[in-house]
Amino acid sequence: MFTIDQIKEAHSKVKSGADFPNYIQDLIILGVKGYDTFVHDGSVVYFGLNNYTAAAEEKYPEIKVADFPNKELFIELLVKHQHGESDYMTFCAQCAQCGIAKWRVNIVEMTCTYFDKSENEILIEKIPS
Repeated sequence: MFTIDQIKEAHSKVKSGADFPNYIQDLIILGVKGYDTFVHDGSVVYFGLNNYTAAAEEKYPEIKVADFPNKELFIELLVKHQHGESDYMTFCAQCAQCGIAKWRVNIVEMTCTYFDKSENEILIEKIPS
């Protein structure tokens, strides 16, 4: 099974949202089936086969997530991030500003779903391969 150190090595290659598809390919090779990223502190829980999980501790000081989502602004900022116009920390701050509490990447289905604080799905997108 995969380790957090292996995942960190793969993630170290990500400089912007434009690098995300390659990161997903690296995770597939490691055996990761999906993961949840929590915006408030950057912690991540990775999922593998047979209910295997590995958790990465918080990555940054806690940020406040807005109580109500702003889907339109979020989509605008997400597109910019995916075109390489923001780094990871900027994107996390923008998610918080827009009320995105976490995102779930499902590598099997190749989707990324963004959730608000109440676990409502705000946006589901296909991950480019």
